[in-house]
Amino acid sequence: MATRKSQSRNREFRFVVPAEMKAAGIAKFGPPSVLKLCTVPVPRPGPHEVLIAVHAAGVGIWDAMRRDGSWAEGDAKFPVIPGLDGAGVIVEMGERVRRFHIGDRVWAYQYENPKGGFGAEYVTVDADHVGALPSTLSMLEGGTAAVTGLTALQGCDDHLGVRRGETVMIFGASGAVGTLAVQFVARYRKARVIAIASGSAAAKLLTELGADIVIDGRRRDALDRIKATAPDGLDAILAFADSPVLRGAMKLVKRGGRVAYPNGVEPEPKRKGVRVIGYDAEPSPAAFARLARAVSAFDFQVPIAASYSLARASQAHARIERGHVVGRIVLKIR
Repeated sequence: MATRKSQSRNREFRFVVPAEMKAAGIAKFGPPSVLKLCTVPVPRPGPHEVLIAVHAAGVGIWDAMRRDGSWAEGDAKFPVIPGLDGAGVIVEMGERVRRFHIGDRVWAYQYENPKGGFGAEYVTVDADHVGALPSTLSMLEGGTAAVTGLTALQGCDDHLGVRRGETVMIFGASGAVGTLAVQFVARYRKARVIAIASGSAAAKLLTELGADIVIDGRRRDALDRIKATAPDGLDAILAFADSPVLRGAMKLVKRGGRVAYPNGVEPEPKRKGVRVIGYDAEPSPAAFARLARAVSAFDFQVPIAASYSLARASQAHARIERGHVVGRIVLKIR
């Protein structure tokens, strides 16, 4: 097999890049079983791209939608390799990349990457979609927290502008994004958090992460409990899922309050007199630098529900589709 040698300013780092790699790919859209371990060429980085030896990759419901064709746009070029984010080590760089060095630990997020997703031994990513992985995070944690961390922090800061002492309801708080959002709102921005989730394990975890109160959204009296907990109303809502409880809670948001949700939550939350913002996570050098500062500012935790090998990626997708994952699923590749 042909190889490419990566050189580093760090003499201790030596890496030989092979011509081919293992990846969890699909030859057609379908259920989790269509996801197979395959051998494909290692993607070469262009002038403004980096090649990352992937150590860990996050698995989300968006990956399942990519696999089953729900997110298909135009004619798909098979094999399709799902995976929006992950963490690893830079082993090759394009000639225009200046921010990194060979051997740097990084995390990255790129939507609809034409050169393949993170469910592989290597991934090539635009350098502007890559950030230096904070020393406080392991590769496994970083691999699960790039897109979810950006989504949570940008929802908290950019779209809600959460302020100290405000009362913020986080709906879908036990999921991959919600568990991080609870920490940013409660422990980073010092706001009061009402977390909506279900199950005793989720309630215990969210309390440990900083939620002031956890309410089971499946209970018939859930809305009454929210009202009792926030008698003066809610300053803001960060919503990661929909339910009748969320729709009812929208009426509790104060006039001039704010509601934010990642695009994909349906039906879209609505309320007159309240600013409602749908958004997508936006990767950039500045966004990753800000995320790194935020996660390093306190005892940040990345809840991992389960890890799977690359060869078991189909099982990871099946677990995601069963729902009610507390934290995030991860592929442990190296």
